[in-house]
Amino acid sequence: MASHKLLVTPPKALLKPLSIPNQLLLGPGPSNLPPRIMAAGGLQMIGSMSKDMYQIMDEIKEGIQYVFQTRNPLTLVISGSGHCALEAALVNVLEPGDSFLVGANGIWGQRAVDIGERIGARVHPMTKDPGGHYTLQEVEEGLAQHKPVLLFLTHGESSTGVLQPLDGFGELCHRYKCLLLVDSVASLGGTPLYMDRQGIDILYSGSQKALNAPPGTSLISFSDKAKKKMYSRKTKPFSFYLDIKWLANFWGCDDQPRMYHHTIPVISLYSLRESLALIAEQGLENSWRQHREAAAYLHGRLQALGLQLFVKDPVLRIGLLGCNATRENVDRVTEALRAALQHCPKKKL
Repeated sequence: MASHKLLVTPPKALLKPLSIPNQLLLGPGPSNLPPRIMAAGGLQMIGSMSKDMYQIMDEIKEGIQYVFQTRNPLTLVISGSGHCALEAALVNVLEPGDSFLVGANGIWGQRAVDIGERIGARVHPMTKDPGGHYTLQEVEEGLAQHKPVLLFLTHGESSTGVLQPLDGFGELCHRYKCLLLVDSVASLGGTPLYMDRQGIDILYSGSQKALNAPPGTSLISFSDKAKKKMYSRKTKPFSFYLDIKWLANFWGCDDQPRMYHHTIPVISLYSLRESLALIAEQGLENSWRQHREAAAYLHGRLQALGLQLFVKDPVLRIGLLGCNATRENVDRVTEALRAALQHCPKKKL
């Protein structure tokens, strides 16, 4: 028998059935889920440390290596959003006093600055107004001046729509004994990205953009150079939950018997596995083409309405629009905009 009277009664809202509105989501992510990914989310739970779960985890790692275009053994999933993967990269690579160079041309660079400062790194932001991107010359000046151990760049800056060119930056960083960390949350699957060929040492992304899986898991991979930096730390990472040595073991990246670290989101990983399977079946180059063509069609329709695109150079625009960016849906959006613009002055997008 209970020894005390309950102070809190059952919430009335929870005594009603869950009601979800039928919405068409047309942002870059999250988007409406394809039937196959929705079905995966309804499958039965299995043990998080079972042989079957380890097989699913291994298949997910292979899928990440495909979409990242990397052969890095240290490739895994973080149980958290893309923001969590950013923190995982920084808390494992940076130690107090390390020099950290940050491309801060939008919200994600600003967040990287904040996290670096919390760690105690010597953070050097390369601040640009929204819409700006970085040249090799600008970055080399920062590398020469600050001698950082790590450079952060956002490939697809979702707060401004800028696509940062990456060719040559990995080679440049390595010339200055610096690691290259790239955020590809808003670009992976929607625009060409080659981790190994572009010399990227740490690459992360989220599950809910072009991969079209539910939000809440993130993908990350580390080069051998990055692994050496993390595994030769003088201090432990500030986060146990995000300690890559533990996570690498749990995800089978170190050829050692797997040890329990945390309870992984089993159902979310089913969905992520299926999203990676879908893009593997479609083909990475076909996915890039699909998003590029959808983006070009949207841009053309917007400009036909007399609107000005914020990013002027088409080469520097993110091409990722989400799986719902079909011509039919683009037409629906632009027709709604046309009606709205009849009642307001023209503005820049």
